[in-house]
Amino acid sequence: MMTEQAGPRELVEHVVGAEEAGFGFSVIPDHYFPWLASQGHAPHAWAVLGAAAQATSRIPLMTYVTCPTTRYHPVVVAQQAATVQLLSQGRFRLGLGSGENLNEHVVGGGWPSPVVRFRWFGLGWQVNAELPHDGSFAAASRSVSKDEVAGGIPCGDRVEDFVAAVRPYAEAGFDEIALVQIGGGRQEPFLNWARNELLPALREL
Repeated sequence: MMTEQAGPRELVEHVVGAEEAGFGFSVIPDHYFPWLASQGHAPHAWAVLGAAAQATSRIPLMTYVTCPTTRYHPVVVAQQAATVQLLSQGRFRLGLGSGENLNEHVVGGGWPSPVVRFRWFGLGWQVNAELPHDGSFAAASRSVSKDEVAGGIPCGDRVEDFVAAVRPYAEAGFDEIALVQIGGGRQEPFLNWARNELLPALREL
């Protein structure tokens, strides 16, 4: 349920389609802004999750990811997660992250450094990049060509390309892989292709 690509009603339709196609779980970004202004969407993830929990019956649901430190107080995240867990009858998983200024700055009060944010999580990790505002991703990606993207991730409908990309993770012991279809207007054909070709091939790994 990519909130950057579609409105809330469409996102619920997408997760219904994913369940029917046989996907093992569905994720939703918890963003205030889309990555690009041209995407024009950023529905509230938790409202969409509530609707998705009622519209589906089997597929697990997960935040991808929520930042429980700035825009949301941790107790608010806990209440939201518990509510969706009850609505979904135990199908919800809470994915957490340290957030981006892109989404979290809207409440004001400044934006802490990565070191401080990871300390809040009790982690010592360091990161090398920040996206300070909603124009940063557009600026950072402006010089990236379509060929460069296609060279880094599988694009198109060649099943063997996706199998080759997923295989190293399966061999490393990962038992879940999130597949993100870019382009909200292409969800229905993607789900049909995934049901008939992609998912059967991936299950062989």
